[in-house]
Amino acid sequence: MVRRINVTGAQGVRLAAWEYADPPKVSPESADGPAGQRRPSGVLLLHGLMGRAAHWADTARWLSARYRAVGLDQRGHGRSDKPGELPYDREAYVADAEAALEQLDLAPLALIGHSMGALTAWQLAARRPDLVQALVISDMRASALGERSQREWEKWFASWPVPFATLADVRRWFGEDDPSLERPNPSRGEFFAEVMAERADGWRPVFSRRQMLRARETWVYDAHWDELALVRCPTLVVRGIDGELGRAEAQEMVRVLPRGIYAEVPEAGHLIHYDQPEDWRRVVEPFLQATLPGVG
Repeated sequence: MVRRINVTGAQGVRLAAWEYADPPKVSPESADGPAGQRRPSGVLLLHGLMGRAAHWADTARWLSARYRAVGLDQRGHGRSDKPGELPYDREAYVADAEAALEQLDLAPLALIGHSMGALTAWQLAARRPDLVQALVISDMRASALGERSQREWEKWFASWPVPFATLADVRRWFGEDDPSLERPNPSRGEFFAEVMAERADGWRPVFSRRQMLRARETWVYDAHWDELALVRCPTLVVRGIDGELGRAEAQEMVRVLPRGIYAEVPEAGHLIHYDQPEDWRRVVEPFLQATLPGVG
């Protein structure tokens, strides 16, 4: 079952949260909550730039056996509001996530974030250690990417042949024809097919590329090591062998984190949970079982 729950983020932005399965059953003989039931711990899943909560569907389903797993469409993404006049800065994204977990009554919880969502997750964990018991960082760098990176993204967005005539064209372009690709990546094509909507003239992204650049420019010029060092909960740093987070930087992130743990997934690129879902689960599930109380 997939259940949509509307929550209110910073500046009154309406956010769509998605619970992907029935909450896990609890055992009365071992429970300690109301009516003899222990409430499952929560997990909030935060997608990366251009993503949506649906990208976490597979992960959320296996998480739901032990936890209450909820994905959030962050502002400007998915089914959440895409305000043109309101901020897309770090403060807004972190405040949105904090508001969501409080309104959904998920704490104490684990945060799982991919790319931009991982940065939001560790900034929130640094700000509210009372709410976060465990953190998973998936393929997000702590170092500054710089002005050149932002210019490259501007050119990349401008190269998109929108509108796409069919979803097959979307899958083919992002998975095979995109000039930024070093080699074909079908899972990347599927990723982008999920963030397209059919319009009168063809298939277009559900997000504004201009807003995505606005969101990105609020982190690419700064390093985030100081905030990382403030995260006190156990933290798993996961990188894909062919992803954007290099091994040396990932291991330095683990060193900076007071309770950091390192893992890497072979044959995976930046979209680790999309590229290699079984290996992703193999590294994340034991970490959560060791750090976050579960039921079932």
